[in-house]
Amino acid sequence: MTTARFTSLYDNSTLGRIERMRLLPRRRLTNRSRGEHLAGKGGTSTEFNDYRDYAAGDDMRYVDWNIFSRLNRPYIKLYRHEEEMHVVVMIDASASMRFGTKLERARQLAGALAIMGMMNLEKVSLYAAQDRETAPKILPPCTGRMSLKRVLDFLEDLPAGRDYPIEQAVDAVLNQHRGRGIAIVLSDFLTFGDVDRSFNRLFSAGLEPFAVQILSPEELQPDVTGDVRFVDVETSYTLDVSSAGDLLGLYHEHLSGLQDRLGTVCRQRGGRFLSINAADPIETVLFDTLRRKGWVQ
Repeated sequence: MTTARFTSLYDNSTLGRIERMRLLPRRRLTNRSRGEHLAGKGGTSTEFNDYRDYAAGDDMRYVDWNIFSRLNRPYIKLYRHEEEMHVVVMIDASASMRFGTKLERARQLAGALAIMGMMNLEKVSLYAAQDRETAPKILPPCTGRMSLKRVLDFLEDLPAGRDYPIEQAVDAVLNQHRGRGIAIVLSDFLTFGDVDRSFNRLFSAGLEPFAVQILSPEELQPDVTGDVRFVDVETSYTLDVSSAGDLLGLYHEHLSGLQDRLGTVCRQRGGRFLSINAADPIETVLFDTLRRKGWVQ
């Protein structure tokens, strides 16, 4: 008998592997509530860490009375504080992501990374930017296995919208989001805007940026010759080019420069950048590429 698929985004075996994985942020940007990422400060968990001298105003419940009885001097017991990391997943669902399988791969990545956070008791929220005329679509913060279906339902039927530059989408999300942790931005990053400012805002908000550029095979290796008219799917602007094949070298130079710039912007803010081919199977991206890059384990 064939087992029904739990979601259209992955087969059941892939979903099971995702549930056993976890995210690996470089920094511990956490909030004062319980989670699985440990911060180096006092807290309320049961894992003992160290002692320090008692100071006026300290909570008497943490005095070690056994030591006091022997040394006649009060010491405070310190515990490792288990704090909660907020995982913010931002999906570029503008019209340009409709090209090829870019949006499909973005939805799969968003779901997988959100599940990794939720299964490790992190708070996860999702934002889908579809049209600059409307606010991003939001799945409010959730955590744990009980929220799995909510996340998958949010992503399964997510359509592409119209014009929404990614830098404006990041600004719109930050106007609504509160909480420290990591921000995963899934986009083709094909924009004329200033992404430096957007990543500065992410960093200032206490969010470590994880940026994944998703490009179609045709965008990575265009096959164009002769006279061509290009049409921007978001703005409908047109550009007529003669002998387009002669411009391929310039195109690749521009694309390489964009990727180098995005990588530098993320690294300078303590984050990560990765460019992937939308044609690569999601299993390869999750279980090979992201693992080798140290994004997940």
